Amino acid sequence: VQLVESGGGLVQPGGPLRLSCAASGFTFSSYDMTWVRQAPGKGLEWVSGINTGGPNTYYADSVKGRFTISGDNAKNTLYLQMNSLKPEDTAHYYCAREDGGATMDYWGQGTQVTVSS
Repeated sequence: VQLVESGGGLVQPGGPLRLSCAASGFTFSSYDMTWVRQAPGKGLEWVSGINTGGPNTYYADSVKGRFTISGDNAKNTLYLQMNSLKPEDTAHYYCAREDGGATMDYWGQGTQVTVSS
């Protein structure tokens, strides 16, 4: 199993950014997937999840209405479209696979998002 995130970078407040997570080594459509972030000096924060077989989507209150999670089963890729970014969205963003029991059993290396003017 391998998860590889990309798409992070420096963006101005209010701007958009799209993260991607390329998955391999498992049947992508059979697993729920999640985005988790960690801000500097803080713990892990769950951001969003998707049942790729559904798809049903879920969001933390802090990103609801601004972020959109999606998955492309043909490309085995998970996305996170982030709009109206705020400085408090600055964090290292990870994608993770859920093992069916609400446990995240595989993680990518993450991608850094910095929101600053």
